[in-house]
Amino acid sequence: MLESELFSLLEGTADAAFTVDEQGIIRSWNRAAEKLFGYPSSAVLQKSCASLFQGHGPQGNIVCKEDCNVLQCAAARREMENYDLQLLGRGGRQLWVNISIIVFRDARSGRRLHIHLARDITSREKKDELARKVLGAARELAALQESPAALAPVSPLTVQEKRVLSLFSEGKSPQQVARTLKITDRTLRNHLHHANRKLGTRNRLEAVIHAAKRGLL
Repeated sequence: MLESELFSLLEGTADAAFTVDEQGIIRSWNRAAEKLFGYPSSAVLQKSCASLFQGHGPQGNIVCKEDCNVLQCAAARREMENYDLQLLGRGGRQLWVNISIIVFRDARSGRRLHIHLARDITSREKKDELARKVLGAARELAALQESPAALAPVSPLTVQEKRVLSLFSEGKSPQQVARTLKITDRTLRNHLHHANRKLGTRNRLEAVIHAAKRGLL
């Protein structure tokens, strides 16, 4: 496939899609990207991806920079998982997006491009931020409640179940907990299910509160 054919194909995708060359320069920008980020293609083509987005990861670390990790991984032909990124849209509007990377090589020139597929997850991140605040307040409240000795006994939590609840108590989202513990979303749900069953709780917020009351976190 040629670059021109790739660019035409990306115009038909529902995801915001843009391509970046090996120097981090934007080479294509589809209509969905214009809609999501607010920039017309004429304003971004031939410009640096890093300087445009100034993206940060969930922990506040700088992701969008010259010779970023994406370019390094692509050059080394290492597998790249999708990742969450906070970046700036037009007018300084802050967005959260999930990015997937596909490496493309032009059949004629041999030039390598990095296709970025972006999905808006801003609303999800806002919900997670609210959950972090609620969990923080719940932990403080639990510290003022009954002592552990006053509570009915429960089945002991495993080390991993305690780790899961401890990370939730720090305000981390399910995606962040799974990444931190290097487990799948399904495994995380299983740990949370077992912890709820042992503690007699119904959801992760109740589980964190009850575990904190018992001095388990």
